[in-house]
Order: sequence, then structure tokens, then C-alpha cells
Amino acid sequence: CFICGQSGATISCCETDCDLSFHLPCAKQGGCVTQFFPPYRSFCPAHRPEQAVEVTPEPGTECLIFMEPVEDRKTFNTMVCPACKTTWFHRDCIQNQAAHSGFSIFCCPHCQNEYRFLMEMFIMGIRIPRRGPSWEEDGAYGQLYERHSHCDASECLFPRGRQEAEEEGPWELLLCSSCAAEGTQRHCSGLRDSTDSWECDNC
Repeated sequence: CFICGQSGATISCCETDCDLSFHLPCAKQGGCVTQFFPPYRSFCPAHRPEQAVEVTPEPGTECLIFMEPVEDRKTFNTMVCPACKTTWFHRDCIQNQAAHSGFSIFCCPHCQNEYRFLMEMFIMGIRIPRRGPSWEEDGAYGQLYERHSHCDASECLFPRGRQEAEEEGPWELLLCSSCAAEGTQRHCSGLRDSTDSWECDNC
């Protein structure tokens, strides 16, 4: 490994005639870029891809994620959004964001550009997991996707109770057309069978 000097370096620079090899854990320390998409190429510091955007940060520019100053130019550790060209961030910061947001919603933290930003970060060696955001794992927001499912009328007249409803007719459960946080069966609120919308008292 040209970085740590130890044996067992199984990753080689993909540039023709470059004989540098390194360990994957050493890559970041040595300024190497590994692209985590087929054909999974790796590059040494001399041959790694560089961002083509020709801009420099204004004096005092801070990383939009970490809110700490970035370098005064594009480097391995200082990157810029290729779409808006005004959003600067540290490599570690955008890698951390990618790890948490996942492929489905990863975008520029400022202009929200998705495709161009994602493709550029892939090429520049940012690993973007192909999954949803980490904060939605283990059903953390599962209740937000649950439909209100019981009758909130002051007196529920349905023989089987508030928790039950039928697909159509007088015992079909209608949700408030404004907030969807309350519901009623048509018959319990004196609604006709043809009524398709209803608003709760709070709305």
C-alpha cells in the first residue's frame, strides 16, 4: 500500500500504466477516490476525478452542513454543488449526509437538485446507500401513514361499534375532507348515502 506501506493492498489505480495500490481503509487518508457503482473503479490522488465546476468560494464561506469554514478552493476535502455552484461542503459532511439520507432522497442541501448532484457525488467517490433515509427505518414514522379508522360521532350508531365500518352505504367511514384526523359513518352524522365529503366540527 503506497499510503501505509503495509502488504495486502488489493485495490489498484485504474489509470493505465499506474502501478499504485492501496487498502480501502487507507483510501480516504491518501486522497484516493473509489467509485461505488459499476464498474467500481478506484483512483490514486494523481489520477482521481476532479470537479469540473470552475468556481471558488467567497471569503469566509462555510460548509452548509457543518457550518465550519471550507478551504478557499476546490480540493479533495472541499466540494461544491455542480448545479447551483454556490453550495460548498466538506467531503466528510456530504458523505455523512449521504449515509443517512440514502439514494432515494439524496440531493443538494441548498438547491435540492437531485440527478446532477447525485451523479457528481457518485463520480467523486461519495458512497450513497441504495435505501431510504435512516430516520424512517424500523417504522419510526409508520403512524403518519396510517389512515384514521374509527367513527368520532358523539353517538356511534353502528351495531358493531366505532372501530368497524363497511365499504359503502350508510356505514362507510368518511374522513374529514380538510384534516382527515376525524371520521364518521354516514348514518351516525345524519348524512345521505350519496354524500362523498364531510368536515369535522374542528374544521
